[in-house]
Amino acid sequence: MRVLVVEDFEVLARSIGTGLQREGMAVDVVLDGTAALDRLAATRYDVVILDRDLPGVHGDEICRRLAHGRCESRVLMLTASGTIEDRVAGLGLGADDYLPKPFAFAELVARVRALARRATPPLPPTLTWGDLTLDPARRTVSRAGRRLELSPREFALLECLLAVPGLVVSAEELLERVWDEAADPFTSAVKHTVHRLRVKLGDPPVIETVREGGYRVGPS
Repeated sequence: MRVLVVEDFEVLARSIGTGLQREGMAVDVVLDGTAALDRLAATRYDVVILDRDLPGVHGDEICRRLAHGRCESRVLMLTASGTIEDRVAGLGLGADDYLPKPFAFAELVARVRALARRATPPLPPTLTWGDLTLDPARRTVSRAGRRLELSPREFALLECLLAVPGLVVSAEELLERVWDEAADPFTSAVKHTVHRLRVKLGDPPVIETVREGGYRVGPS
């Protein structure tokens, strides 16, 4: 999934971003409201983690604009104030969830995953193709009953393909969904990751390259 972290306290922002990346998410981090609006205009995010008290453009205004524009991104609002009144106000602005600081990182991850499930069409608990099984919740992949060890990006790329079996997913879309803003659009990272995945998945081949199209799992 693609996540935008908007938090003006840089140490916290970077910590959240690094932690979510370790959970296999593609994460962009910005430190003020103006930069957040620029990112949201250019990129589709599954979840926006939004601090309420931001410089530039206030978090309330960002939330209001997202709701008014019917943005499909789900918003998890963060704030130092955890009163009932503040929570009600944040949800009233259009936030989908509300988490007061300080918070446990495990709870943040659980809330982000829950919001991401609501941001996209629901998927089955496990994704399968033949003897290949991917469990998004447990972050496990197995083939013919044998557990496979995948990197976070290998896992995320395979999850993207298994979510739409038979359909072609372009390298550009995979780069947007699995990598973050620092990724070079002309990089061969997708190609190399697919190659490593093929080696780990073994035979018969699971991922097909579609000339001038992208990649897919299974026949069209």
